[in-house]
Amino acid sequence: MDLPTIWFVLVALLLIGYAVLDGFDLGAGILHLLVARDDAERRAVIASIAPVWDGNEVWLITAGGALFAAFPLVYATVFSGFYLALILVLLGLIFRAISLEVRDKDDSAGWRRTWDVLFSVSSLVPSLLFGVAVGNVLQGLPLEADGTYRGGLLGLLGPLPLLTGVLALAMFVMQGGAWLALKTEGEVRRRARVAAAAGAAAFAGVWLLVTIAALAVPDPRDLALGPVGLAAPLVVAAALAAFFWAVSRGRDGTAFAASSLAIAGLLAIAALALYPDVLPATDAARSLTVENAASSELTLRTMLVVALVGMPLVLFYTLFVYARFRGRVSAGGAAY
Repeated sequence: MDLPTIWFVLVALLLIGYAVLDGFDLGAGILHLLVARDDAERRAVIASIAPVWDGNEVWLITAGGALFAAFPLVYATVFSGFYLALILVLLGLIFRAISLEVRDKDDSAGWRRTWDVLFSVSSLVPSLLFGVAVGNVLQGLPLEADGTYRGGLLGLLGPLPLLTGVLALAMFVMQGGAWLALKTEGEVRRRARVAAAAGAAAFAGVWLLVTIAALAVPDPRDLALGPVGLAAPLVVAAALAAFFWAVSRGRDGTAFAASSLAIAGLLAIAALALYPDVLPATDAARSLTVENAASSELTLRTMLVVALVGMPLVLFYTLFVYARFRGRVSAGGAAY
């Protein structure tokens, strides 16, 4: 495996890690007003993600840094062409952080209700836009000869990207519900199980619709044949089946693991369908691939050494935090 391909895999793994980890706290935010009916229950939802949400977002920052180092042309095209969409994502993530930090700084019901609503909205918008971005990448962008995209935000909102946006919402609702069922008690836990099952059902249905819609796209990115390419969809289907089995029997840990595997499998399908493109164009001759968009061999080799040192530290920190804050939170617990 050559260096550009290694970095393609590393970036894909970082994005999968982000989708699995930040996916559950985005999902918890989307479900915040649905599974929690009073102030104590909403504090429990927030407390379930409070120790880990900011660490989860490190995976997105690391993926962005890896993309910049390994495929600078792709980074430049995406961050310039998707500028307004990325600003909306950034604003959503900022307001999520503010909502978590200031919600309990005042005891008035209006103050807390305002930040509760902002927390849910600022979780929903980035989730939708992440899916829209993936949909645009999968169908290919109308890149110009110099590699730029000038379609603007409205140009990104085609049928397939919007459908993948809905798929991302369903995926994060499933993951967030599974997390809340694992971490909370009582009525919040019961409602979270219902929401997780509904999210998984929507995930399965929209995944089928996305697959059908993708076949109608001119020059679609077909899934690579071979053992891995054939196995990835089977992994997602098996994970969803395991998820429904676990939810029906109240096995919250198994349900969360199955949900995480389904997300990882789905993004693996996307990565396999893209390769060797990193950012495909509707005109295949203008696509940015692992070869024509990669940094120099010296840069890739140097950054690989850094990654081999840094990634174990990130994994150790992540495992330590999750182990330290394991267990359920109660509705009567302390505020974040």
